[in-house]
Amino acid sequence: MILRDCRLVYVAPRSGVGGVGDYADDFADAVRPHFAEVIEYRHEGPGSLSARDILRHRNAIQELVDADPGRVIVHCELSGGSVMPFWATARLTGDPVMTATVHDPPGLVWWPARTKFLAGKKVLNHGLHYPLRSAWRALERRIAGTRTLFALTRSGADSLARAYPDATAKASALFVPARPDIEPAEERPLAVGLFGLVYRGKGFDQIQQLRDSLPRDIAIRIAGRGTELLDPVDGVEILGEVNGPDEDAFFGSIRALVLPYGKRSIYGDAFPASSVVTRAIAYQTPVTCLKVGALAESDSGALVVDGGVAELADATADLITDPIALGKLRREVEALRISHTAELVVEDFVSVWAAQ
Repeated sequence: MILRDCRLVYVAPRSGVGGVGDYADDFADAVRPHFAEVIEYRHEGPGSLSARDILRHRNAIQELVDADPGRVIVHCELSGGSVMPFWATARLTGDPVMTATVHDPPGLVWWPARTKFLAGKKVLNHGLHYPLRSAWRALERRIAGTRTLFALTRSGADSLARAYPDATAKASALFVPARPDIEPAEERPLAVGLFGLVYRGKGFDQIQQLRDSLPRDIAIRIAGRGTELLDPVDGVEILGEVNGPDEDAFFGSIRALVLPYGKRSIYGDAFPASSVVTRAIAYQTPVTCLKVGALAESDSGALVVDGGVAELADATADLITDPIALGKLRREVEALRISHTAELVVEDFVSVWAAQ
């Protein structure tokens, strides 16, 4: 398939809707030069649409396919709550090439029935999905069919291959966003940071234990959307959401980013890529993390610790007080920063589409 003659219909959350929406901005910009036309079909976030809304979106996407049959590729972003693209791109007529990036593998969408009605009814939502998870996974396999499914980690692609044997699973990576050069990590203040959107499993509930486990001369700074709502902890600086120069300053004030992530779901193991890790890479900042999910494969630019928060704190303290070890890890991060630009990573997708 000659992509320069083709149209890409790109179904993704609108800009600012979580990490996937932000990722979609970079993805659309990176693939646009490869196509005759890229139509961005953006939608609201999880839990905001009714069944009628989803049907309306499906009809609109079908019209985009019908406008240029035979020369169209439909690619969508699927995450744990992406009910709309999951249903709206199912069984499109006209036989378009269909691919998807799965952000929370092995599930395409962990709660396929979580429309606007169920979004505000936590008990009912889990009562409908958890006991029937084998049946829902069978439905996901049927919807996936023979599509090509991209994961943004190697372990994620392996999990997709096991869960969807009729589909083709491909491993890619998250883009590293463009950020300015800052001081080498070993020359920054003696501090570590936590960063990102606050939600269950991201380790923000471990702040007190982390503070108790680290030497008091090592500062802890926390930044990200929602962190301003966290309970204060003595000896921890909480900055809230940071952007632009404030984000630059945050990463310039820490020697390593700590990820005390835990298991995120009662529904089983998931293998998502971490946009927090790529942000650290963008700022040439080493990462220390627990051996959880896809973080276990962070074998370059990261110190992966087998154990709990106390073990993570000990390993982090040893790292950031050893300029030789920290410098070595920082140079690995800088190599990843060069090799994982959007322009280079998107070739994983372009090569698959061109082969259709």
